[in-house]
Amino acid sequence: MSTKQLYAPIAADMQAVDAVIRQRLHSDVVLIRQIAEYIIHSGGKRMRPALVLFAAGAMGYEGTHHHQLAAVVEFIHTATLLHDDVVDESELRRGNKTANAMFGNAASVLVGDFLYTRAFQMMVGVDNMRVMQVLADATNIIAEGEVLQLLNCHNADVEIEDYLRVIRYKTAKLFEAATRLGAILGGADETTEASIAAFGMHLGTAFQLIDDVLDYSSDEAATGKHLGDDLAEGKPTLPLIHTMQHGTPEQAALVRKAIETGGRDDFAAILVAIHESGALEETRRYARAEAKLAADALSALSPSIFKEALLQLSDFAVGRDH
Repeated sequence: MSTKQLYAPIAADMQAVDAVIRQRLHSDVVLIRQIAEYIIHSGGKRMRPALVLFAAGAMGYEGTHHHQLAAVVEFIHTATLLHDDVVDESELRRGNKTANAMFGNAASVLVGDFLYTRAFQMMVGVDNMRVMQVLADATNIIAEGEVLQLLNCHNADVEIEDYLRVIRYKTAKLFEAATRLGAILGGADETTEASIAAFGMHLGTAFQLIDDVLDYSSDEAATGKHLGDDLAEGKPTLPLIHTMQHGTPEQAALVRKAIETGGRDDFAAILVAIHESGALEETRRYARAEAKLAADALSALSPSIFKEALLQLSDFAVGRDH
């Protein structure tokens, strides 16, 4: 199922979110407009803003603040992408040149700052202290995740739990915040809010696990990134950790060297080792377990098209090939 099909129940709301995004991207500084529009409109799945809308719909929300908060979440996500690509020295994202490759590192970092601060201007407009608390906490934890990932780079002794912690901070936290925001807008009680937030956290974890699988198994044209980018950057993701733990001593040594030094010099041999050790299937198993936890978290929600769409999203997260 495509994201267009998945998002059918919120199609009109997504158009409203796009309108908010276009309006709030405005700046009198031309370069800010150029870079922000370039990255925002470069073909992302818009899953995080969709989660705000689905969660709000599942709780029966009928106002318009969910459009504003969905745009806020997308701005925060986009800011993290701009900063990520600078830190990782990435040149390709979704099949296009990264903003830093197009406009330079300094401009990308500063426009990322603009998007963060614009997001905070917008959340103040919702005039809900609980909303501000959730988003402030989420952006802080995301920043911690970025630093944790930086510390883990070129460290071949990272344990699986350390790797999962980075995912939960860096990726899953914004998924969790998105679903929690929808629940808050819909007036969910504390237990229901916690359940919907848990759905977002487990979904985000599953989503990133599959991203890490696709770094060694996908069609480059479909993902818009080079295979082995994580390896080249010295990132010890689960496929590599599993290969070191379950491959032959020679394979483990090869992966260890690649993580510690970075680069793609031994990529072909490492790719063979990853497949032979069963690392990709093991990572998918972790992702399926997270997707099941996500689905289970929604068990107490009343039936609705929005709940069904969230359940379909958990299937999509682990079944996708890009």
